[in-house]
Amino acid sequence: MKRSQILNKDLNEVIAGMGHGDWIIVCDAGFPIPNAVRRVDLAIQRDLPDLETVLRLITEDFIAEKVYYAEEMPQYNPPLINKVKQIFNGIDLATMPHEKILSEAAYRAKAVVRTGAFDPYGNIILQSGVDAPKWFNREGVLVPDAYKDRV
Repeated sequence: MKRSQILNKDLNEVIAGMGHGDWIIVCDAGFPIPNAVRRVDLAIQRDLPDLETVLRLITEDFIAEKVYYAEEMPQYNPPLINKVKQIFNGIDLATMPHEKILSEAAYRAKAVVRTGAFDPYGNIILQSGVDAPKWFNREGVLVPDAYKDRV
């Protein structure tokens, strides 16, 4: 058995296959996942698993350099935006119109992970980053300004 907590084979494959800048969307139960995008369906029943659980587990194995959420979330789902800010503390957070998440981001994503969450505007985009200390630790390698705060 593996050591990290994620046991789902498909989710592990998606995380392992992410390259720098790739997007993965962790979504609620109602998100319209495009047919052409890889789907990892974790939903079992209402709120099982919930978004918070899945996001926390993914962050153990995944380096997010930026996280997008629906610009409508703070107004219509304050508890969820508070959880997102807590989970991704210190990571660049940005908003995107909900309609754009559905119409554009869903097609750009490398994969969509469906939870059982019944959370309004509960669709979180994780942009893959790199482990900066490991990439910029060789003698003679210079750290770009964009990564200096991560090394």
